[in-house]
Amino acid sequence: MEVVRSDRRRRTVSAYRQDGRTVVLLPGRMSKADEDRWVAEMLGRLDRQDARRRPGNEELEERAARLSERYLDGRAVPASVTWSPRQNGRWGSCTPADGTIRLSTRLRGMPDWVVDYVLVHELAHLLQPGHDPAFWALVGRYPRTERARGFLEGVAVAGTFETAEG
Repeated sequence: MEVVRSDRRRRTVSAYRQDGRTVVLLPGRMSKADEDRWVAEMLGRLDRQDARRRPGNEELEERAARLSERYLDGRAVPASVTWSPRQNGRWGSCTPADGTIRLSTRLRGMPDWVVDYVLVHELAHLLQPGHDPAFWALVGRYPRTERARGFLEGVAVAGTFETAEG
């Protein structure tokens, strides 16, 4: 976390999150006691905003259970489903040996049907570890599979293009 004071800022306090860090902007003349109070207040506000915007791990687990029931006959039962900020090269991963599923935090903010596709894909790995035809038959039970795959491919290409051109 970073606290930035500015003499030009007279009364307002604001905060934002960027690239994994939290920045709180304060008036330069604010006392240390007020700083501590406002930092705590702004962190609470950001946490509440994040909770409204994106599901937490518990909600992901509930979502996965619903998707497993609906598309995989309830047979895929993960031990845990969590968001992971370290999934930069893939949208999700599954370790069938221990039943853990991790979804990239890059999926946050994407349409629900895209996140659902990635969850179904990873849930299918609990039943079929590889990417053979039996695996794809399971994933294909999700009706928006092709659309979601196209969406994610487009996001990946756009990111590559921005990096190459940017």
